[in-house]
Amino acid sequence: MSGHLRGDPRLKAADHAFFRGFDAAFVERLSTGALEGSYEAGDLLFREGEPANRFFLVFHGKIAIELAAPDRPRRTIETIGPGDVLGWSWLSPPYRWRFDARAVKSTRTLALDAKTLRDDLDASPKDGYQFLQRLLPVIAERLEMARIQILDIHGV
Repeated sequence: MSGHLRGDPRLKAADHAFFRGFDAAFVERLSTGALEGSYEAGDLLFREGEPANRFFLVFHGKIAIELAAPDRPRRTIETIGPGDVLGWSWLSPPYRWRFDARAVKSTRTLALDAKTLRDDLDASPKDGYQFLQRLLPVIAERLEMARIQILDIHGV
């Protein structure tokens, strides 16, 4: 994996659009163990099959979510940018990435620790429910984009 992750981030989860309207103390707890990421064009954030251990908040740049198919060129399912979030495979076992994610241009993210997220979502059902309500449309959109690409790959 390319790119650079570092602790003691300058980026703050509370400043990301995804967390607007959330309880500040809840967002602060979720941020425990957050790592700031810097990626250049072509750097991988993660690869399909690797452990899904982070939830990425995109602050700057662009990221391609990619699908690999046997005997086919790699396909971009969707390109995301500032204000978007990346990664939901950490929500349910086996906690493995289902796609690849690659920076398209210089990108900065804040990566929240998946175990911390799962623990805090369980410990605070009201906040956890709000979090999942906010994340569900993202998951639905990504699945729809994957469906479109699969239909295109198979010529349906």
